[in-house]
Amino acid sequence: MDVFEELVRLRGLGQKCALATIVEVRGSIPSYESAKLLVREDGSMLGTIGGGCVEAEVWNAAREVMETEKPKHLTFSLGQDAAYDNGLICGGQLDVFVEAVLPLPHAFIFGAGHISKSLSKVANLAGFSTVVIDDRESFANRERFPEAAAVHAGEYEAVFPTLAINETSFVIIVTRGHRDDMRVLKLAVATPARYIAMIGSKRKVLNVVKELEKEGMARTALKRVHAPMGLDIGAISPEEIAIAVAAEMIAVRRNAASNWRALSLSVLAGKSPAAVSQ
Repeated sequence: MDVFEELVRLRGLGQKCALATIVEVRGSIPSYESAKLLVREDGSMLGTIGGGCVEAEVWNAAREVMETEKPKHLTFSLGQDAAYDNGLICGGQLDVFVEAVLPLPHAFIFGAGHISKSLSKVANLAGFSTVVIDDRESFANRERFPEAAAVHAGEYEAVFPTLAINETSFVIIVTRGHRDDMRVLKLAVATPARYIAMIGSKRKVLNVVKELEKEGMARTALKRVHAPMGLDIGAISPEEIAIAVAAEMIAVRRNAASNWRALSLSVLAGKSPAAVSQ
């Protein structure tokens, strides 16, 4: 299998991988410049950059790069000691560039109202592939969401299992009411989604949490939920709220060195809510 074909396949499945490329060679090495090694999330590999200790170290670097999403530049010298220990009788030097290859993040927007309409457009412009879900066909349709990768009309509990929500996914809950938001939130917190957000005032968020606790859900399961959602920019209109939420999504996606993490369920910690209310 070709490295690039596998890379595209993994990206289509929503899986991370890391690509290591020999970018410079000095002297004799057991490979060649531009040789590539692909490391999958499960640690399996495709391709080679020469084997031996070099490949083992690159594999470790690839695992780190997938975790941090930051590239690494490695330099190896195949001196006499290394050559003798690993059978690489070459004595040359090589530079290897290791980069994470991330899938296009999917934003699953539950609810197809006025805020969702704006959010789908803004998120799409920001590089997210949007998927819109609503139980009303008159709202969840292509005419309202032409930019979305997919639009689903149906009961949330029926549609949810068909969605490929994984560690790179973003889930935004903006349905038409308190009960529907709670239905979706119960499903969302059981997924490994990277970002889960729910619209609502401080009172609404507290009510949802209390009701879910009555049903047996631990409060700790809700700690990673961003509610109220969006960065605090004083957003009022649907368009402004969409920008605030998209900004928070970008901060999460890019691991921004900001205070976005402190916004998650701030009301549970007794702090002031961040931004938007319904």
